[in-house]
Formats: sequence, structure tokens, C-alpha cells
Amino acid sequence: MKIDSLSIAQRFAKAGQSYHQHATVQKQIAVQLFQLMQHNLPAQVAGSCLEIGCGSGHLSQLVLSDHLQFQPNPYYCNDLYEAVQQHFNADRRLNWLIGDIEQLQLPDSLALIVSSSALQWMKDIDVLLVNLHEAMLPQAYLCFSSFSLDNLKQIKTLTGQGLDYLSPAQWQQKLQQHGFEIVLLQDHIETLYFSHPLDVLKHLKATGVTATAQQYRWTKQSLQQFYQDYHQMSVMDEQAQAQYPLSYHPLYCIARRIS
Repeated sequence: MKIDSLSIAQRFAKAGQSYHQHATVQKQIAVQLFQLMQHNLPAQVAGSCLEIGCGSGHLSQLVLSDHLQFQPNPYYCNDLYEAVQQHFNADRRLNWLIGDIEQLQLPDSLALIVSSSALQWMKDIDVLLVNLHEAMLPQAYLCFSSFSLDNLKQIKTLTGQGLDYLSPAQWQQKLQQHGFEIVLLQDHIETLYFSHPLDVLKHLKATGVTATAQQYRWTKQSLQQFYQDYHQMSVMDEQAQAQYPLSYHPLYCIARRIS
């Protein structure tokens, strides 16, 4: 699927107020990534830090609040639209980089680059990895979560809409090709359940994920067909009520610049 940065920015900006509340999986992913960073990075990481796709600050708040292990200064916060700044308290360490990270001039001498639930939106991940490598200090860390092959598989099966995700093996190959050593690479499936397919669509809209479906237009007929087809995927709960699954497939990676 072709990535349209302007469309993505517009959809996430529209969902800005609801994202922080409804993006429960994304928040859990940010927490998990941060815990993996705590366990796999040195006892103290100080210096310039860049966060790609900070969103409403799920990961940013964790990194900035851990004054023992992580001492980022400055902390470069990137996202596509300026409104994300409303989710952040004033902090002298913050420097904003608003715009498409694939087009921006990156700061140099970075000791740490982090990103949670954002890299799946990149148009050319290989070019970005080259740029990140050039901006990093030797032995600096790249820590990120993204999504892998089975992410939102129900939606892609029923509508044909969705991103083309990388497998863990593809991520490993690309990172090693561009001068990174893999410290940790793992993935798992997280499934949410909803009482009706419409609730699934509302959840996706509230988190901005409908940016994947720029060209998809619902009609009364296609919506009813979607409901019927989704029912074939439903499972019964203990009260014999249909529950509609929605799968997330997060992937976590900690890599180190080695060349």
C-alpha cells in the first residue's frame, strides 16, 4: 500500500483528542518497549535523544521521567503535526522536530533513537535506516516497536486495506545490512475483543488507524457485508454473546550502531 504522509498527518491530527484514551494497545506497547530498554541498555544513557513519531507521549513520558538510567538532553521530539505538543508539559530538554522524519534534517551525535508504533508508516525504511545510522554516535542505540505481518489481519482480510508489514526476519536483515547489531528482536500477538464490528471501526477511527484506508469508502451495502463477514470470525464468550476479535502484532527491537 502506498503511504500518504499528508493523509496520515490529517487522520492522526483528527484523532488527537481521542488517541491517548483509546490507544490502549499502543500504550501497552510503549510500556513494554521501555521495560525492554531498561533491561537491555547500559546502566546510564546520556546525551542527545531523538524520538520518531512521539504521538501523545506514551513513550516520551517514560523516558523523560526516568532520571536514573536515561538522561536525554536534548530530547528531540518528532511527529507529523504540531498539535501533539498539547500532550506534553514544558520541559527545557524538549526540542520539537515537526514534519516527515524521512524529509527532515536530523540532529547529529545522537546517543539514543527511540520510536513506538510509528516506523510501519515509513515510505522507505532502508533510506531512513541509513540516515539514522549517519546521525548516531558509535555504539548508540536504536530502540523501537513497530507492527508485523498479522497486524489488524481481520480488517485486511475483510476489506483488502492495510499496510505491508515487515517480518522479524526482514527487520533483522535490514538492520544488519545498514550497520546495526541486533540486541533484542521479539514479537507477539495481542487480541482485543468487541461486541460488534461497528465498535471495531470506532476503535480504529479513535486511534487514527483509518489512515490506512484513504481510498476506502463505506456504503450501506458494503458495511452490512462487512458485518456479516466479520461474524464468521466471531467467537462466543461465557454469556454466549458474539465477540469480534481484532489482532495487533507488535514487534520490539533494540539494536546498536556497530560501524
